[in-house]
Amino acid sequence: MTSGRRFAAFGRSGDVHNTWMKPLVRAAVLAVVVPVALTGCGPDTKEKAVVPSPGAAPSDVSVPSGTALSPYGSELKFGDTATVGYAPNSNRASVLKLTVVSVTQGSVAKDLGGYSLNDRMRQSTPFYVQVDVENVGIGDVGKTPVPLFLEDNRKALIGPSTFTDNFTKCPSKPFPTTFAPKAKARFCLVYLTPNRGTFSAMSFRPSQANNPIRWTGALTVPAKTSKGKAS
Repeated sequence: MTSGRRFAAFGRSGDVHNTWMKPLVRAAVLAVVVPVALTGCGPDTKEKAVVPSPGAAPSDVSVPSGTALSPYGSELKFGDTATVGYAPNSNRASVLKLTVVSVTQGSVAKDLGGYSLNDRMRQSTPFYVQVDVENVGIGDVGKTPVPLFLEDNRKALIGPSTFTDNFTKCPSKPFPTTFAPKAKARFCLVYLTPNRGTFSAMSFRPSQANNPIRWTGALTVPAKTSKGKAS
């Protein structure tokens, strides 16, 4: 029997556009973001060097006195913290500390085997990202997505997905109803990279006008049993 539960991928408006794939059916219903390339990467295209620029916040973000924002273009490692201005809409804005703790590669067959998957979804690779978030501003950003994208090996941005049921492998959720000043929490975010895409970096990029703040590090992969199967 189909329960009607689902998870939906975080879409972003503005300069980064996400396209929805068809939802799944079974114990849960799934929707996946089709990623969008950040830059053209044809054989004759040369990438520009990323030069850190001064940190800046959207005009509707009030930055507390004494708080320094991380420069755009910063290259960080897992465990490092970035301080960023975040304004997902006209009613929600604050300053956040974001720390990407770890990224774990999953398995569609093992982790999502109970879902009804189309061919495209069967070719995806799941990644589970642990991130610590602290609200150090003066606004409340409750009920908005955690503002991180996964960048894959094709330089595409992929948004996190959220479940309406409890996906115990990684209970991916947006901010709770209230995420007010001084609130802090650890979140687990689910990302699906189409066409067996691999992990490149985690990215905070409020607009294409600015270089992203990126986190890189060693992936955690499932342990192998003596027979070569993931344990």
